[in-house]
Amino acid sequence: MAMQHSPRFLAIVEEVKQRVRELNVEQVKAKLDQKEPFVLVDVREESEWAKDHLPGAVHLGKGIIERDVEQRVPDTATEIVLYCGGGFRSALAADNLQKMGYTNVISMDGGIRDWRERGFPVKKG
Repeated sequence: MAMQHSPRFLAIVEEVKQRVRELNVEQVKAKLDQKEPFVLVDVREESEWAKDHLPGAVHLGKGIIERDVEQRVPDTATEIVLYCGGGFRSALAADNLQKMGYTNVISMDGGIRDWRERGFPVKKG
């Protein structure tokens, strides 16, 4: 069941999506299957990560990613693909990383919900 978001939140997300690159779940799955080099980051809450996440992902929640990303990904040219539940929080985080000087940041549109709906693999726990 899709979450109902407030109009002001959706307005911010729509504004941000004008500035960030997005890939859909099929495109991200293809990158993983082709073993392309990039850092896959789950920006959801710790409790969401603990339930399941994409194979090969690292966890840097939306609340701490700006604080901790430089330690995990020091090279600002590294390709980073962010995902969340549906693609909204990841777009917001991508915008902030771009403001921090990261030049190759992508948000996965559709998020893990879309990933699961297509039957793509997830890692439990």
